[in-house]
Amino acid sequence: MSTTINKEEIQKFSRLADEWWDVNGKFKPLHMFNPIRIEYITEKIKNYFNLKKDKTNFLEGLNILDIGCGGGLISEPMARLGANVTGIDASEKNINVAKLHSQKNGLRINYVNTAPENLNDFEKFDIILNLEIVEHVENVNLYIKSCSKLLKRNGLMFTATLNRSFISYLKAIIGAEYILRWLPIGTHDWNKFIKPEELEKYLTQENFSTLDIAGLNFNLFLSKWKKSNDLSVNYIICSSKN
Repeated sequence: MSTTINKEEIQKFSRLADEWWDVNGKFKPLHMFNPIRIEYITEKIKNYFNLKKDKTNFLEGLNILDIGCGGGLISEPMARLGANVTGIDASEKNINVAKLHSQKNGLRINYVNTAPENLNDFEKFDIILNLEIVEHVENVNLYIKSCSKLLKRNGLMFTATLNRSFISYLKAIIGAEYILRWLPIGTHDWNKFIKPEELEKYLTQENFSTLDIAGLNFNLFLSKWKKSNDLSVNYIICSSKN
C-alpha cells in the first residue's frame, strides 16, 4: 500500500518531541516563525469566508485539519480562535506531547496518530494546514491527493514549504543548520525541497486553484519574519478546491 510516511523523518522528529514547547529549544525557529504564519493564514481565512474581524473567536464553526501537527504549535492558536481542530501526525510521540499540552491549557483538540491517506474521508474539512510538512513526506503526489479527498469543495488549503534553490541551500541548510545552529544538522534534505511551480502542478492535478502565493523571509537584523514577494527560500501557497 502506498504511503506518505517516511520512517526516517518520523524518527528524526520523534527524538525531538519533548522540546516542542521549549521556546529556546530545538524548535525555537518555529516559535519565531509562528506569528507570521498565523497572521497570513487568519487574514486569508477572514477574507475568504467573509468573517467578522472584530470577534475574538472568529473561526468558530470552521473545521480545520492540521497535518503534521507536531506538538500543536499551530493547532492550539487555531483552537483558541474558536475553530474545531483535528491535528494528525505520523509520530505517536508528537501526538502524545500535543495531547498533554492542550489538556494542560484547557483546549479541546482532536489529536490522532495517523497519516492523511489513512484518515476517514467521510469527514470533510473547511480548511487544511500543510505547514512545513511536504518536504518531509515520502510521496508528495499521494499526499496532495489525500488532502483533496479530505477537503470540502471550495475549502481552503495552506501549503508552506521550502523552495529548492541555491539560496535556500545556503540559508536553510548551511546557514540555519551548520552556522547558526538553529536546527539540528540533517533536519532538512535539500533534494526534497519543492519549487513553487512544481507544487502548483501537484495542486492543479487535484483540482486546486492558487489564490495567493507569498514568500516568508527572515530579517536577521530585526530577528523577525515578514511576508514578501521573495519565494527563493520559504513560501506559502493559499489554494481553494474546485
